[in-house]
Amino acid sequence: MRRDTAVGVALMVVGVVVIVVYGWLVFATPWWRIVLQLTGFVAVAAVFGILAWVGYALATTPPPKPIEEIEKEIQQELQKLEEESKSQGSGKEGQQ
Repeated sequence: MRRDTAVGVALMVVGVVVIVVYGWLVFATPWWRIVLQLTGFVAVAAVFGILAWVGYALATTPPPKPIEEIEKEIQQELQKLEEESKSQGSGKEGQQ
């Protein structure tokens, strides 16, 4: 059996077991209120935790450079390369 097939089967079995246990806890035990409160808290905390993480990432990530500045840098690099190739070309001609 391939590894990803085994992992898939294991995840499917774990999912079904969790559904059955959760259903039993909610409908067949006196702890249903605690289980639902805990489930609701975890769901809300996960959603707003992700929201807080996105906000933090937006607040701490520097803005990108303007396109004009990037184009200017590219032009400068191209000019440098052209000058280098001209100086290397003229240096080789003088040696021959």
